[in-house]
Amino acid sequence: MHRTQLLVLMFALACLPAPSAGAAEPAPAAEGAADVARIDGERIDRVLSGYVASGKLPGVSALVYQDGREAYFGAFGQADREAGRPMARDTLVQIFSMTKPVTGVALMQLWEQGRFQLDDPVARHLPEFAGIRVYAGTDVHGKPLLETPARAPTIRDLMRHTAGLVEGNGAAGPLGELYRRADPENLDHALAEEVRRIARVPLLYHPGRRWVYSPAVDVQARLVEVLSGQPFDAYLQEHVFDPLRMHDTRYTLREADRARLAALYMRSDDGVMSRVADAEALKLNGRKRALTPGSWGLVSTLDDYMRFSRMLLEGGELDGARILQPATIRLMASDALPASIGLTERSWLPGKGQVGFGIDFAVRTASPRTANEPSGEVGEFFWDGAANTLFWVDPANRIAAVLFAQWLPPGTMPLHKAFRDAVYHDDTSAAAPR
Repeated sequence: MHRTQLLVLMFALACLPAPSAGAAEPAPAAEGAADVARIDGERIDRVLSGYVASGKLPGVSALVYQDGREAYFGAFGQADREAGRPMARDTLVQIFSMTKPVTGVALMQLWEQGRFQLDDPVARHLPEFAGIRVYAGTDVHGKPLLETPARAPTIRDLMRHTAGLVEGNGAAGPLGELYRRADPENLDHALAEEVRRIARVPLLYHPGRRWVYSPAVDVQARLVEVLSGQPFDAYLQEHVFDPLRMHDTRYTLREADRARLAALYMRSDDGVMSRVADAEALKLNGRKRALTPGSWGLVSTLDDYMRFSRMLLEGGELDGARILQPATIRLMASDALPASIGLTERSWLPGKGQVGFGIDFAVRTASPRTANEPSGEVGEFFWDGAANTLFWVDPANRIAAVLFAQWLPPGTMPLHKAFRDAVYHDDTSAAAPR
């Protein structure tokens, strides 16, 4: 084990509480919290059920734990409107980008084992990145101008979205066109081929100078394969899902799963929800595909993802299963963005509130300042998914929360803010001004 990891682990072990024969006392709220969040189930019910009753949503569900105990569960409306199947606790949903934190946890397990350093150049482990260049505009003939990066992209860059990678298939401009021609995200490509094709596309910017959301987490998944010697999905199963007893989280649906899967809907500009054809909605999950992306693609249930969230809240361990060390969780949940990356270089990240970015999580760095911001406690870390799923971990209030819905595109209704505001209504350090 590298000395850096060893020191982190020694510090983490020294911080663990002494064993006790009785039940552990809940940790006190962090200093500075004006009021501890009080979970009011009736208030949350009114918010979530109101979205369904008004016809804005087919269905929604949520689960909140506080101090190691279930503090709230609610499910409203339909998981499958056309079949008349209600949203339930065991409903399976596509979590899209909430796959990313799972990938980050997997890669950080290998970091703890000394398999890599965060500031290793990506090319040290994935040689296809050795000659990567940076896009610098076009010449008079419209051909891309390329230059040498000021420094090589690192694994830390991949994990905080500062590596310089283009946004993905939706990217604009000449670089977006080059990316689409390379076709890295074809579901018939395994991760190794996807990453080779990503590495053929020039970088959008010099590493470390901007925050741009990208398929960098797919590159992380490939690193897991290279460093562990296992296929990514097999690694997740053995080292994350099985130890945490996440029995319903996977890429490929089993036949028995289909009766519990929520339909996916598309919301029009005038608020009409139309069902996405199952063939399109399940193009990854409906059958075994070569690609197991680290950025998206898992299906899960409220209880499964809550077990993952509670593990993070409990410092990397749940019910005797140690996934990561506490110091590693603290590292992941600390803002890692360089101070030189100002608000104008952070793309849409500031739209999530007073946040920075750690290792595959957004990290709340200050209390909400305006009524339009979502409520949340300083020190919280979180992420969401394209179909409007959400989770967060709040160490100060000992809260883990998971919210499930299934509609596209993301952010077209203020569901996340409404849910957060209901949870933190009584916590004056976390509630948005009202």
